[in-house]
Amino acid sequence: MLVRDAMSTVVLTIGPTHTLRQAARLMSVRRVGAAVVHDPDTCGLGILTERDILNAVGSGQNPDVETAATHTTTDVVFAAPAWTLEEAAMAMTHGGFRHLIVLDDIGPVGVVSVRDIIRCWAPAGRHPVELVG
Repeated sequence: MLVRDAMSTVVLTIGPTHTLRQAARLMSVRRVGAAVVHDPDTCGLGILTERDILNAVGSGQNPDVETAATHTTTDVVFAAPAWTLEEAAMAMTHGGFRHLIVLDDIGPVGVVSVRDIIRCWAPAGRHPVELVG
């Protein structure tokens, strides 16, 4: 199975001046765990994840003041739609992250997450462990 089969095509793109609260609100509304941060001044792409926001707030930073630019990962590994899920999983494991921006010739076309990969690898409707409550 390929990245194009698993990725979310909902790509939330924000600017570097968005506050962390604004980013969190947009991520929540779109039900995504990461936002692509596009800086038009540098033509660069980065990623801001829910974990980045959690770490900032958890360390006492003000989400109404802190901007995406300060918390964006700019040293990003990008995936191609034709990568296998194994290639994506290996890149995530090697880099220690949970999201990959998927690029084609025109730019970002999706985001693939660890959850997306697991969803493809685990058959739907099968629950190997029964929860006891």
